[in-house]
Amino acid sequence: MYVCICNGITDSEIRDAAARGVGTLEELTMRTGCGSGCGSCIDVAREILAEARAPAIRAFPLRLAVAA
Repeated sequence: MYVCICNGITDSEIRDAAARGVGTLEELTMRTGCGSGCGSCIDVAREILAEARAPAIRAFPLRLAVAA
């Protein structure tokens, strides 16, 4: 599905970018151009990026610091 019509960016391309380590919307925009046109895709792109990054975050959970 096309997410960013202005730059022809699909949801698959956003997921691929997330798999390559893109973690923020700003970095996604820099690397793909997604969101740099009219901006109407930003909310959807952010959601797809968050969904794609969630498994990686769960795979390497950080332990909570405990006050001594």
